[in-house]
Amino acid sequence: MSIVLARIGKPHGLRGEVTVQLHTDEPERRFALGEVLDTEAAQGSGVPRQLTIRSTRVHNGTWLLAFEEIPDRTGAEGLRGARLVLEEAAAATDPDEEAWSEDDLLGLQVRDPAGEVLGEVTGLEIGPAQDRLVIELTDGVTAYVPFVEALVPTIAEDHVVVDAPPGLFDLYREAGE
Repeated sequence: MSIVLARIGKPHGLRGEVTVQLHTDEPERRFALGEVLDTEAAQGSGVPRQLTIRSTRVHNGTWLLAFEEIPDRTGAEGLRGARLVLEEAAAATDPDEEAWSEDDLLGLQVRDPAGEVLGEVTGLEIGPAQDRLVIELTDGVTAYVPFVEALVPTIAEDHVVVDAPPGLFDLYREAGE
């Protein structure tokens, strides 16, 4: 099992840079120069199993990475959709990394900040802008909550706390009618 650090997006420029959608709170550390990262990509895509960070920068709020193994835009285009991952064993040895895999979250009880049971975690969607918890509410409705600390401030061994904005779950109930 691995933990997704980022998903590679489109190429940027001619020298092999790519945009990335971050899934880590520590991009400066995870994407340091010379860092070797494992990849996950579609079978037969030609994406190397590992990529070495050649450069990192932020351009207009978007993280751009370049890799030693990818010299140009053509190579960068081939990386689109691949994930940069950290093996779970490596993450377990890193006490600073707060990363959660879908397996860690499935079946956890969902509570509001007052402790009232709202439902159960049934999935984790890796999205283009951010990840979302998939929750089956106690009335059987499926709802989605952005998996960010502001809305999911606590993850415990047997539950998560979801501090949803007023009316969020009502939107899903109304859509199901």
